[in-house]
Amino acid sequence: MVGGATAVVSSVNGSNMTDPDRIWNEASVRLRAEIGDGPFSSYIAPSAVRMDSAGQLILVTPTAYARDWVRKNALRRMNELWLGLDGLNRRLDVRCRAEVGSAPPASAIITGNVLDATPRLAALAQPTVAPIADGARAVRAAGLQDRLTFDSFVEGQGNAFAVAIAKQVASWADGHFNPVFFCGPYGYGKTHLLNAIAWEAQRLRPEAKVVYLTAERFLSTFVKAMQDRSTAAFKESLRSADMLLLDDVQFVGGKTSTQEELLSTLTALIEDGKRIVFSADRAPMALTEVEPRLRSHLAAGLTCPVEAGDRELKIAVAQNRLKALSALGVVQGEANPEVLAQLVDRTPGSMRELEGAVNTLAAAAGSRLSTVSVDEASILLGAALRGGPERRITVDEIQKTVADHFNLKQADLLSERRTRSVARPRQMAMYLCKQHTTRSYPDIGRRFGGRDHTTVLHGVRKIEELMGQDDQIARDVEALTRKLRG
Repeated sequence: MVGGATAVVSSVNGSNMTDPDRIWNEASVRLRAEIGDGPFSSYIAPSAVRMDSAGQLILVTPTAYARDWVRKNALRRMNELWLGLDGLNRRLDVRCRAEVGSAPPASAIITGNVLDATPRLAALAQPTVAPIADGARAVRAAGLQDRLTFDSFVEGQGNAFAVAIAKQVASWADGHFNPVFFCGPYGYGKTHLLNAIAWEAQRLRPEAKVVYLTAERFLSTFVKAMQDRSTAAFKESLRSADMLLLDDVQFVGGKTSTQEELLSTLTALIEDGKRIVFSADRAPMALTEVEPRLRSHLAAGLTCPVEAGDRELKIAVAQNRLKALSALGVVQGEANPEVLAQLVDRTPGSMRELEGAVNTLAAAAGSRLSTVSVDEASILLGAALRGGPERRITVDEIQKTVADHFNLKQADLLSERRTRSVARPRQMAMYLCKQHTTRSYPDIGRRFGGRDHTTVLHGVRKIEELMGQDDQIARDVEALTRKLRG
């Protein structure tokens, strides 16, 4: 799952449009909500819609790899959305930049970069700590995702206590614990719960100031405030909040000045009786990279575990995701229970991985969902399914595979060498560790010569960015993934 918000699709009240710019704005917002921020940012956002000399609408991607990805994973749905909005019944094709030559004059471009062409998405992409003060519109501007509410959260044996506490916090009930700290494995619902709390708290008290931030956004905004000499405004934007929610707080570890600011903010809010909610991949006292005083304050309220889901819960999550996709018109009918059981059993990772497998099945099956057999589902899903729960890819295996692929020694990836011939493979290895293991960023950093978690985070995001721009990087990652999966 990188921290951008999902916008609400504007209603066109059933009427068709003919302006391609307006159509693409509507379609891209909905497509982003369906496929997720990561794939959208990597493959759709850097692309542009153009019209060729014959009047054909074309989505132009920066690389052939991005073109192939869009053609395989998004073009069908893109055209469904487009045809539902376009009064002229035109269809989109997809080509890479090399196939269409140099960029056309500005007048020939229908839309450029999607984030630039869609003001709603551009606003969501900006790092901000703007307080929520005027209802749902401001909530979205703060980086929340519309679909992550209590209604869409699937409750089960591993998260029932966490859900109960989250609803209590969101209700502004008296006698609450402060702060409330949700902890648990990556991808099992912590971010969902924080989003749900913020939405519900804002609904119940529209006049309240609810601030939701990821730790990464807290870090980047604080650093920018120091550079701009505007730390006073930054402090005020947080300390005047009625409720502060900070996601993935483990990422503030190792940053002394940022930890001091967070501790000061935490202390000020508690003294004023304001509500505070945190999440992390471990319990507060296990955050060894966080300064002891801050750890102590984080642990002073209620620590609430969000445990990995059992098989029954995962099947319920898969069913819930299919219902959501059905409501969006992506699929029709219900999946065979045996198909869902196979999907769950062969996706032993986080709930995010499970939802990704469900999305793949839905995109491939479409209106045929109810008739898809177990064998056919296995073929449709292909590499999206792992070989089974017994198959575990390790950090050591990834390091050896990457080193061999680039004719390096495993020790080179762990060394201090920063030449590109070593640094880029090292970043690929870090990216693959995050994709194929359950290790946290700090854990991965420790396995790469004791590096800081922010170095790992930068490496992962750099590879994600380059995969949509550089065909060679994309081919290398694809080849390495095939090797790791056997």
